[in-house]
Amino acid sequence: MTALRIAILTHSTNPRGGVAHCLALAEALCALGHEAVVHAPDPSGRGFFRAAACPTVSVAAQPVAGPTVDRVRARIDDYLRHFASPAACDFDVFHAHCGIGGNALATLKHRRLISGFVRTVHHIDSFSDPVLADWQDRSIREATRLLCVSRAWADRLQEDRDTKIGVVGNGVDLTIYREAPTEADVIVRERWGIGVGPIVLSVGGFEARKNTVGIIEAFANVRRRHPQAQLVVVGGASLLDHASYGARCRAALRAHGLEVGRGEAVIETGPVSQEDMPAFYRRADVLAYPSWTEGFGLCVLEAMACGTPAIVSRRPPFTEYLRADEALFVDPGDPGDIAHAMLAALAPTTRAGLRAAGATRATAHTWRACAERHRATYASCARVRREPSDA
Repeated sequence: MTALRIAILTHSTNPRGGVAHCLALAEALCALGHEAVVHAPDPSGRGFFRAAACPTVSVAAQPVAGPTVDRVRARIDDYLRHFASPAACDFDVFHAHCGIGGNALATLKHRRLISGFVRTVHHIDSFSDPVLADWQDRSIREATRLLCVSRAWADRLQEDRDTKIGVVGNGVDLTIYREAPTEADVIVRERWGIGVGPIVLSVGGFEARKNTVGIIEAFANVRRRHPQAQLVVVGGASLLDHASYGARCRAALRAHGLEVGRGEAVIETGPVSQEDMPAFYRRADVLAYPSWTEGFGLCVLEAMACGTPAIVSRRPPFTEYLRADEALFVDPGDPGDIAHAMLAALAPTTRAGLRAAGATRATAHTWRACAERHRATYASCARVRREPSDA
């Protein structure tokens, strides 16, 4: 395949699953001989949350206060300003991984600055705001080609479309996410006051689709059995407004007498660096990830690669790529079921089996394979470059 220049657009420079996917995908594409450049609006001016072995562009953006719709509109406009000239659009393929990038590319297509674009749908949000819902739909509807990270989402989108939707999956970097401890393990434990445990890890902050309230209710049950247990909630950077759900989570914590802070029963870290993330996985006895809605669940692979058993919802996409012996499957609506899985993960025999099966599953998902699954889609919609005439 001819080497391509690929513009990959994501919504943020913060450590979210979709952003991590974009950086790792671009690195793998570059290793295959392409030039993949990851773009994201960057109101902080700090750049991406980690260094990357691929070109990146922090798109100029100003901080915007106010409702989500205003922030999303501002980020779409940031992209439109950045790609306002033909010179800025000098790529063979444009690939959006979010509604923000997808809307900007749809507008650029109508302005005839680009011929089309690829859109990866990680998941579909349910927006009560009709403007946000329309933007999400437009970013999918106007794409030239669609990809999904799981078969469940591809099948859902396929119902309304005649064209085939590719499934590209996810990967995990085993040079970063591994069982062997590093200096970061001690630093992370001391910085956040993580004790003897058991330690339950939740990734994604206080967010409805992550089912944080269900995790809190289950953890409160576990804490009655294990008074030294701690719930560590990592991440939470988001363009969307989760304040009302966060308030519900804090009410649940108060109701159970669970204090939040360094060394307390619940530790809320906010976004953390990629360098620290493997240490959180390794210190945890179990990853609690009983999501209501998920695109793929990248952190499940990362936890497994670090030797940490995972609790997941008994529903797609988890049932697509995980077997019954590789994770603890639960009903996300049943805190008692989640608590039972948390306790089961502490049993030595169960834990040993999950660690072994999880490690095998993690090695089966590589970013190179993920990148290679994009090649046919890219080739089908790449801009044709005309070489200068010899005349």
